[in-house]
Amino acid sequence: MTVSDPAHAPGTRELGLAELAAALANGTITSTAAVGSALDRIDAAQGTLNAFRVVRRERALAEAAEADRRLAAGERLPLLGVPVAVKDDTDVAGEPTAFGCGGDFAPKTEDAESVRRLRAAGAVIVGKTNTCELGQWPFTSAAWFGHTRNPWDRTRTPGGSSGGAAAAVAAGLVPAALGSDGAGSVRIPAAWTNLVGIKPQRGRISTWPEAEAFYGLTVNGPLARTVADAALLLDAAAGPHQGDLHTPEPIAASDAVGWEPGKLRIALSLRIPFTATKTALDPQIAQAVRRTADTLRALGHTVTVADLHYGILIGASFLPRSLAGIRRVYQRMPGLEVDPRTTANARIGRMLDGPALYAARRLEPLLHKRIGNFFRDYDVVLAPTTATPPPRVEEIDGIGVNATNNLITAACPYTWPWNVLGWPSIDIPAGFTDTGLPIGAQLMGTANSEPRLISLAAQLESELNWQNHRPTPWW
Repeated sequence: MTVSDPAHAPGTRELGLAELAAALANGTITSTAAVGSALDRIDAAQGTLNAFRVVRRERALAEAAEADRRLAAGERLPLLGVPVAVKDDTDVAGEPTAFGCGGDFAPKTEDAESVRRLRAAGAVIVGKTNTCELGQWPFTSAAWFGHTRNPWDRTRTPGGSSGGAAAAVAAGLVPAALGSDGAGSVRIPAAWTNLVGIKPQRGRISTWPEAEAFYGLTVNGPLARTVADAALLLDAAAGPHQGDLHTPEPIAASDAVGWEPGKLRIALSLRIPFTATKTALDPQIAQAVRRTADTLRALGHTVTVADLHYGILIGASFLPRSLAGIRRVYQRMPGLEVDPRTTANARIGRMLDGPALYAARRLEPLLHKRIGNFFRDYDVVLAPTTATPPPRVEEIDGIGVNATNNLITAACPYTWPWNVLGWPSIDIPAGFTDTGLPIGAQLMGTANSEPRLISLAAQLESELNWQNHRPTPWW
């Protein structure tokens, strides 16, 4: 029997982040056993789930052994010895960062600031999870690594671009993972895998070595089964680097889990933000979000049907920043191999990287004021996270740029405005379709409102107990 045999740590697949941290602290489980068990689950699932681009078996086991020595010496940290994963757009020293692309990439010499903070909290990084090329699509697949599949139905995508992270957590390979969200890339896969996914305030978790990512659209955020676990990972990863452009005042996300949110004024908005393509909300998702609204009413909140009207300018702010951001990453990764659609998007980004980008950034204060006015009457907006259940994994394969844009817009038109605003939003599980596919809903707030959103999400979780619904392992 090896040190990484799952028998050393029975049941760690079922333990959440906080539970596993507590078990390590009280000596019920060793980090070597917990990390080894996670690595064995990753290896067993990789041939079908395909959640990881990089698996750090030898290094992670060495770090786990060091964590055991520290635990035995009486040291205590929030995540000491706990296995977690990060998305493969995030630098981990000694490992390449492919960001979903093909090619040969030199190992990074330094951790990203978010990884440095996770390590400072004691976490053991077991690997880097798959993402689509440069985080562009709500699918996680590429010619270079294949399809990442949804643990609830292997014919379906787990979403993207943090799909590998979501699949790993939903399947119980790791108790939590750090993703990134530039147009919904944490919230969309959370919705399609029955997870909690937090898109925090811009700058809450540093994007260093980038002072900001994708011209302020992209933030890092946690994926976990429970609100408490997501808040714990958020607290561990949060904090600025001295080079960051955005440094909001600190919060204590975990403290908010136990707060009483009070009686809130909640707007139920099913209206799809402006899109240039035809979109429609799936009736089963609309019904699920309305059920969430009914639960909120039963908890004493005032829920009013009140559609949020974004206007066309928010799209004018998003597209130049997104496509110029793709061009920027594309340029700084020489020798990468990519899909023709990535090359096309980078080409468009070059054209927009100038006056259009400058104007897009100048629009943000106006949008803050315009949409902020809506919150004079409401504390929180409840909306769908996606318009459809998870598509089949191969639906995005081999189609052109326009067809791709139509596909992703039809499936995921709801999340991107909050990236333009830089404000926090949380995906919460909202049930399942008739065929058993997960559905998500968003709780959306104004600047720095994570504590309110987290406390409300935790209140819903205590009523709905979504964490008890888990996919059957099939590896």
